[in-house]
Amino acid sequence: MSTRPDPDALLARVTAETPERKRGKLKIFLGYAAGVGKTYAMLGAARQRKAQGVDVIVGYVETHGRAETDVLLNGLETLPRKTIEYRGVTLSDMDLDGVLARKPQLALVDELAHSNAPGSRHPKRHQDVEDLLASGIDVYTTLNIQHLESLNDIVAQITGVVVRETIPDSVLDQAMEIRLVDLPPAELVQRLREGKVYVPAQAQHAVDKFFRLGNLTALREISLRRTAERVDDQMRSYMQTRAIPGPWPAAERLLVCVSPSPLSERLIRAARRLADELNAEWIALSVKTPAAARLPAAEQDRLANNLLLAESLGARTVSLPGRSVEEVVITYARAHNVTKIIAGKPVRSHWRELLRGSLVDRLIRQSGPIDVYVVSSSDQPTQPRAPRPPMRRQPWRRYAAAAGLVGAVTLAGRPLSLTLDPTNLVMLYLAMVVVAAVYLGRGPAILASVLSVMAFDFFFVSPLLNFVVGDTQYLLTFAGLLIVGVVISTLTAQAREQADAALQRETETTALYELSRDLAAAVTRDAIVQSVTHHMARTFERAIVILLPPEESTGRLEIAATSSSLELPEDELAVADWVFRRGEPAGRNTTTLPAANLRYLPLKTAQGIVGVLGVVGPGEAQRPLSPEQLRLMDAFASQAAMALARANLARRARQAEVLQVTEKLQSALLNSISHDLRTPLVSITGALSALLADAGQLDPATERSLLENAHEEAGRLNQLVGNLLDMTRLEAGVLTIHKEPSDLQDVIGAALAYLGPRLQERTVQVDVAYEMPLTPLDFVPIVHVLVNLLDNALKYSPSSQPIEISARASGQEALIEVADRGPGIPPEDLDRIFDRFYRLQRPGVVTGTGLGLSICHGIVEAHGGSIRAQNRPGGGVSFVIALPLRSPGDG
Repeated sequence: MSTRPDPDALLARVTAETPERKRGKLKIFLGYAAGVGKTYAMLGAARQRKAQGVDVIVGYVETHGRAETDVLLNGLETLPRKTIEYRGVTLSDMDLDGVLARKPQLALVDELAHSNAPGSRHPKRHQDVEDLLASGIDVYTTLNIQHLESLNDIVAQITGVVVRETIPDSVLDQAMEIRLVDLPPAELVQRLREGKVYVPAQAQHAVDKFFRLGNLTALREISLRRTAERVDDQMRSYMQTRAIPGPWPAAERLLVCVSPSPLSERLIRAARRLADELNAEWIALSVKTPAAARLPAAEQDRLANNLLLAESLGARTVSLPGRSVEEVVITYARAHNVTKIIAGKPVRSHWRELLRGSLVDRLIRQSGPIDVYVVSSSDQPTQPRAPRPPMRRQPWRRYAAAAGLVGAVTLAGRPLSLTLDPTNLVMLYLAMVVVAAVYLGRGPAILASVLSVMAFDFFFVSPLLNFVVGDTQYLLTFAGLLIVGVVISTLTAQAREQADAALQRETETTALYELSRDLAAAVTRDAIVQSVTHHMARTFERAIVILLPPEESTGRLEIAATSSSLELPEDELAVADWVFRRGEPAGRNTTTLPAANLRYLPLKTAQGIVGVLGVVGPGEAQRPLSPEQLRLMDAFASQAAMALARANLARRARQAEVLQVTEKLQSALLNSISHDLRTPLVSITGALSALLADAGQLDPATERSLLENAHEEAGRLNQLVGNLLDMTRLEAGVLTIHKEPSDLQDVIGAALAYLGPRLQERTVQVDVAYEMPLTPLDFVPIVHVLVNLLDNALKYSPSSQPIEISARASGQEALIEVADRGPGIPPEDLDRIFDRFYRLQRPGVVTGTGLGLSICHGIVEAHGGSIRAQNRPGGGVSFVIALPLRSPGDG
């Protein structure tokens, strides 16, 4: 026999333990009734932890005035309770936010199954405990066994009392440790009589009702069994992970059939208990037949609540469409290796079972090797059956219409009976039955079949006007008319129901398709949220809001889109923020913060939560959303989440692309600068090295030539560094322009003086218009612009050709033009010549950084002007600068 550990068990253990390192640990002190000492034991254990140096606080402890319990509270830090006003009554409860802010190592929270005061964050205290655990805080709490949801019907059957405050069994399953606090029932009764549990008046009433010796003994047995099952699970897990050989049973899988029947609650709890005993996975299956689509709203709500109950108890819920319940159940069970099916005992009368058959019988016949467990109904159901509301469209009118159709056909048949054989008139009644089935439903069609037989006998079969049949052959006609009418009505009604169900599915599919199509075309985040809110508002007839975090930060959620002018107050935004952080639904019609006005759904993706979807609750004239609509809403939310995730990925891809381009530009700049810096530095270094090495040996002319060369290259280096500094200021947006009225002739003269040594052998023609007005500008930057333009002309034009500079006024602008007779600029490059680092790529072109013209463009735009390049007729290029003659603030 192999002694290797079970890899599946090891993986399950690692998966279960990994999140526990971040979560707090839950320890439950479990008892079978009040007064056994759960709170006393919890406080004693907490004092021991405090003595070990653990930070312990009391979040909520109810001592019920017991002196020995009050003593144990001494020395423990107790957090003040939160008070809530509700209908003129002040209620106190645990301050959840205070505990989270205090963040102790261990918090004591008594009465785990307690219902919180209305207006609290969660309706149940066990949900508060879940928040504490999720924040990394260990929790000690107390619980009585009768508060487990799966035992609710058993406890009601034993004690005759329906426990209203229950918790899902999954809460007990998640506990790291369960400590059973036990006391013999006789001693507990004695404590009650002595007034140590309740005050004397309440104690006597409790002894007579709930705390009877038989009840306590049964509850004690249940608590012992449940604790033993937990210990057994831990033992088997230990043996599996350490490859200890043992008799391991084959895996079981249970399937429980769920319907709107009140018996389904009992089935679900029984399935949960059986799954615990067998350590098996269990599935709650609901079959959506065509008839189920016509169920009254109350029964649809009951079905949804039953599925929610199964899910809260740990089941995997499945809802499948189909014509036959037993066919869907058996097919699903065989496809998913279900070993046991749990169904309810029929509650209909025996004659109805004979006429319509029994679901349980059909399951048993078709189940094959699958076991079928039949659970009987309780004499005292935990939930009384709600009175069946009237069927839609006022059924008495539909039945009256069916009777009217029979009368109309009878009146139409009277004159026809004079020429037709009576048996031929049967076809008129059959046609009428089909019409009734299509437009009125199954029940009215069956009534029409029965009335057709009676009318045919009374008005068309001799002797007339009575129900006596003179010819026994007509009995066969009557039977045929009745049977065919009932069959036709049933088949037609089924076809109509299936068509209605298909239409509903088609409507849902079409809505999803239209949303998917629009989301596929939407690129930006704004377009996505607008499309989602539009489709959801139209489909569900509710106001929709989508909240998203800022794109470039991790701040609070902001309203990105809404289907109406909806404003969310701070408390609603806080609920949405909780959903975004926790990734769980909250708000209206949920178990978390149900007092909110909206139902909030997290927009989840594999990468995380991208936002929150809010749905306004139904108005007075609106029904709550059905389970099918809620599932469709979840599908809409999933589509929206995936589209937003796609938009986020696209945005990050664009940012990465921009970053890549920036890195390329930086690389190009470094390459260019390294060359352009090295060239003048080499010249300067060479000239100075020659002067130092041959000091006193060079003739004065050579020395002067070397010095002039070094000076000229130093000027080029200074210009290059100046360009880099100007570009840095332009990129940072810190270039400040101080305009003053200036003479353009002085500006041009300053630029020529700056380039004086390089212009000695060049012809420069200057033409400034007569009476040129003063131009508001920042003198030094504009001089820098002209220097860069003249430097380009010197580099790119032949030395034999002149450089032309002109200035003139044109309307409200001063135009400065610098022109040369160089090779010009290719037309396709004219629009890009002012881009950063852009240089003409052609043979013989002088190298440079590609920054000069970009700096000119930035400085001129900072003045509120413009600059353009244009090729000249006959060759060459001219750069035209247009500066406004008036500042924006001038009158």
